[in-house]
Amino acid sequence: MPSAQDTVRLSLRLLTTSRLIEREVDALMRARFDSTIARFDFLSALDRHGPLTLGEVSQYLLVSNGNVTQLRTRLEADGLIAAEQDDNDRRVLRVRLTQAGESVFKRMAKAHAACVDSLLSELKHADKQALMRLLDAAKASARRKLTKGGAQP
Repeated sequence: MPSAQDTVRLSLRLLTTSRLIEREVDALMRARFDSTIARFDFLSALDRHGPLTLGEVSQYLLVSNGNVTQLRTRLEADGLIAAEQDDNDRRVLRVRLTQAGESVFKRMAKAHAACVDSLLSELKHADKQALMRLLDAAKASARRKLTKGGAQP
């Protein structure tokens, strides 16, 4: 029977693996695009979902509204995103990729994919598929138990 210690070891391996990948991708974004992984993630959310409110971006990225506001300011200043009023509710502001933002994001996404593919290239395709299924199950389990820091055993 698995122990809580096994589960902690598993979570530490997940975090370590994630941080290794994140660190390498962030280094790539800084070196090739004078950017960060946080900026890439923001642009990625807009590419995936279209125009979003800052609150929606915050939810997708699992970061605070303050972080998103700072990112928005810099991305807007760089001409990669633009803010516009919502068509249905003029009080709501949505951010979207600009044409320049789309172009930059496509280049970043291609480099990101190549970087991650290289990092995980030693895994067989079947192992990647199995790992994705297992991680999907782990993510679903964690989401069902979310209590914002007060998880109970």
